[in-house]
Amino acid sequence: MNAPPARNDFPALRARAGRPPPVYLDSACMSLVPTAVLEAMEEYYRDFPGCAGRSLHRFSEEVSRRYEEARAAFARFLGRRDPRNIVFVRNATEALNLVAQGLAYERGDTVLVTDREHNSNLVVWHRLAAERGVRLASLALGDDGGFDGDALEEALERGIRLVSFFHTSNLDGRTLPIREITERAHDHGALVLFDGCQAAPRGAVDLDAVGVDYYAVSGHKMLGPTGTGVLAAAPGRLSELRPLLIGGETVEWSTLTGHELRPPPYRFEAGLQNYAGLLGARAAIEYLERFGRDEIAAREIDLNRRVTRALAGEPRVHVLGPADPASRPSIFAFTLDGIDPNDAAVFLDEGFRVMVRSGQHCVHSFYERHGLVGNVRASFYLYNDRTDADTLVRGIRELLDRIPPAGVTGTSAGTTAEATRAGRGPRHGAGSTGVAARSVPPRRTAARGRAGSATGSG
Repeated sequence: MNAPPARNDFPALRARAGRPPPVYLDSACMSLVPTAVLEAMEEYYRDFPGCAGRSLHRFSEEVSRRYEEARAAFARFLGRRDPRNIVFVRNATEALNLVAQGLAYERGDTVLVTDREHNSNLVVWHRLAAERGVRLASLALGDDGGFDGDALEEALERGIRLVSFFHTSNLDGRTLPIREITERAHDHGALVLFDGCQAAPRGAVDLDAVGVDYYAVSGHKMLGPTGTGVLAAAPGRLSELRPLLIGGETVEWSTLTGHELRPPPYRFEAGLQNYAGLLGARAAIEYLERFGRDEIAAREIDLNRRVTRALAGEPRVHVLGPADPASRPSIFAFTLDGIDPNDAAVFLDEGFRVMVRSGQHCVHSFYERHGLVGNVRASFYLYNDRTDADTLVRGIRELLDRIPPAGVTGTSAGTTAEATRAGRGPRHGAGSTGVAARSVPPRRTAARGRAGSATGSG
């Protein structure tokens, strides 16, 4: 378990200029890319850089064939038997928007989300509430990771048009029971949409068997390149959506006064596509299939359990989400009493070459309600090993040793009341200008003066 066979396949993890390889623990934001993906992308530009479906020469024919093979590969990977239910998009955000803005609504239709959704599955509903009169309701999730099916049932009985939940949370790593949610929603006549960004890269999904209506994934979370993603729909569901964009490749014919759209999925894939990226994404999921998602899950649980146990006796370390690492295998999210999360991230990077995420992880609503400025998030994946986990623990312990307790208890929230009352949300820390870097620089390297608001995606 300590020596992932995959590690040498990832150029970003190689030692450089006499320095040891980095410890990359930010895969929930963006996974690293194996050589097989880079080679697939290079092959397109080198050997057949054509436009799919437009010309009749050999380059176009080759990319057209491989483009549809990539669609079939994603259908197999996600458990959709008909590849025509797979739409290529830029990322899960676009897929979620395609469903959210493509459905027909009546004023007063209600959309149900959880109380800790990524902004990609929240702010679009704010817009639709303002523009189309859609109502937004939220389902509270317990801090211990438990899912309350009775609470969902009560919400559904009030009338819900669409249930739109994460499958696995990017905040704390918990996974929701999508079969139960889907069955309950369908029993009440509601559609279901899941953000699968954190789940699909590490666990098998069989969407047709479960009956999920819409499922969104991003390629950059699953060893693929940026700018690639998929919306995987149930049979017949794509025809219920209005395309976000129309133009080249989306129409059967057009005149100066009218047009006819192509059938799904092509009506949703406007313009020239990211062929190199999508062929790279296909190589990524084939790599995952060869590696085995059971192996990925086992590795993540092992590493998360190792870190959790090692830090269990540290009273200033507070873990977000379920107590059991097996219930949040990919993510170890935590706060440190008296230490700004962004300062902690800079300290770990500069002193131990440990790369983690800090900030509010695009779930600002959760932090606003809990009075937190943010937290640190270490996320594991198939290329991590126990040495990575142990290095993270060493870095956290040294940081705690160097920054004495400041009388803060419970969280590293600091003072956020004024900002929260003003409606702006809590202010982020100032990275290396804050407590950790100001007090004592990390071992081996000096602070580089980076800012660390870390408010971006993932």
